[in-house]
Amino acid sequence: MTTKTALKAASPIIESRDQLIASFARGEKPAERWRIGTEHEKFVYRTDDHRAPSYDEPGGIRDLLADLTRHGWQPVTEGDHVIALTGADGSVSLEPAGQFELSGAPLENLHQTCAETGRHLRQVKEAGERLGLGFLGLGMWPDKTRAELPVMPKGRYDIMRRHMPRVGSLGLDMMLRTCTIQVNLDYGSEADMVKKFRVGLALQPLATALFANSPFTEGKPNGFLSFRSHIWSDTDAARTGMLPFVFEDGFGYQRYADYMLDVPMYFVYRDGRYIDAAGLSFRDFLKGELSVLPGEKPTLDDWNDHLSTAFPEVRLKTFLEMRGADGGPWNRICALPALWVGLLYDEGALDAAWDLVKGWTLDERQALRDAVPRQALDAPIPGGGRLADIAAAVLDIAHAGLAARARTNAAGDDETGFLEPLRDIVRTGRVPAAALLDRYHGAWGGDVSRIYDEASF
Repeated sequence: MTTKTALKAASPIIESRDQLIASFARGEKPAERWRIGTEHEKFVYRTDDHRAPSYDEPGGIRDLLADLTRHGWQPVTEGDHVIALTGADGSVSLEPAGQFELSGAPLENLHQTCAETGRHLRQVKEAGERLGLGFLGLGMWPDKTRAELPVMPKGRYDIMRRHMPRVGSLGLDMMLRTCTIQVNLDYGSEADMVKKFRVGLALQPLATALFANSPFTEGKPNGFLSFRSHIWSDTDAARTGMLPFVFEDGFGYQRYADYMLDVPMYFVYRDGRYIDAAGLSFRDFLKGELSVLPGEKPTLDDWNDHLSTAFPEVRLKTFLEMRGADGGPWNRICALPALWVGLLYDEGALDAAWDLVKGWTLDERQALRDAVPRQALDAPIPGGGRLADIAAAVLDIAHAGLAARARTNAAGDDETGFLEPLRDIVRTGRVPAAALLDRYHGAWGGDVSRIYDEASF
């Protein structure tokens, strides 16, 4: 989730709805300036007993942040607490229960993305060796109850934790017990954004299936392959989902702005603190009628904050966020941007991907999304067959898109090799969660604690 890293003292007041729409247009870039921003989260645990460390304890999350400053990272504070770091490789931030996130810098190619990921993981592993901490690459804590998890000292999370139980039964699990990999990508125009948004939404269930990696809850199989994905179905219906309006004629910046105006607020950030506005209306804020700030109108910073509080399968800011994947190991952190860059950053690949999905109806897309958390590649697809039946074709399209980009490293390798972990999954038909379940029922003898030996970075 977004971390407030700096205040912009002169953020302009929003005087009209047109400014909201224009905020998306500011993201438009020519293709030569399109970049790749990769984010990944991981669980932090104490190596001696697998406990999730608190913020304040010796060798805990605060000390982990402090240790990373030896690599040039600069602290970001909220009140008296360091809650993030900034540096050349983007930012390091904390999810609500101490999940550790790298929000990478916008980079030109996947070779840089994987190098950035590698630098970060080396740094945290070195810090972990000094502090007695390990890092787990999964989509959900495999053995922790909510009560066993700490809470980080961030004001927005206090507000969200109070609000979540009012609107869904699994929102606290989303906050406390999940990790994801995400990629942020650019668009060239409103029309380009629309096509990428539609392809991203329609094929997001395939990404969820390929990266499904959360089959355990509190030490036992939970009946899902991606329980993290299922959690979103009962988190908050007002700010999640497949956004059917994206496929309607006339969709564009204005329609997304209207959607965001209907998403209830969480907070307003003023003078270094978060003011609870949970459930209130941004439309009222525009009129100066927000009950917690009477007479005050929002700034563009407030709007940008509000954009970060919706959690659909694909999210629009001044870029598009692909949000469907579970957390996982290093090679899959590199594979997710490879999938989406290959599909969305080459015009021929984007057209081919759209041809695969453009005939799917609203109900068919939703049915696929609903089936994937349990069935992954076995989920039925529109027209008959299984998701596995189109997975290889989608990877072929992505491969062609990456090959057309022709971005090579010093050895002359292009970006297509980053798809190999996904090729292996499609060839075997075994998604990551299925492999974990095989180990649980086999070599682990029903002892889920063995996952710390096999799924740690």
